[in-house]
Amino acid sequence: MVLEIAEITVLPGTSDEFAAAVREGIRYVADTPGFRTARLTRCIETPGRFVLLVEWDSVEAHTVGFRESENFERWRGHIGPFLDGQPRVEHFDDVALPGPAGG
Repeated sequence: MVLEIAEITVLPGTSDEFAAAVREGIRYVADTPGFRTARLTRCIETPGRFVLLVEWDSVEAHTVGFRESENFERWRGHIGPFLDGQPRVEHFDDVALPGPAGG
């Protein structure tokens, strides 16, 4: 499993509209083979700043399967009008941590 973390800043005054666009447009991301789950979070201190967390089977599921598909264009059509600059996107792997004590 790979975690995509996208840091997104939206234009002033468009936070609620952006969140609604993500709720509507996430179907295009979810329709991609290799998609697992997605979660959108909003910064408390800076309400125009969001983090989108998407779990994929692999980096390629995101960078090739999704980014090179028509679904990516549909997705960007939903969220693009609200973006204040390009999102910063990186991919992460889990690092094993020990289980609970006594478990």
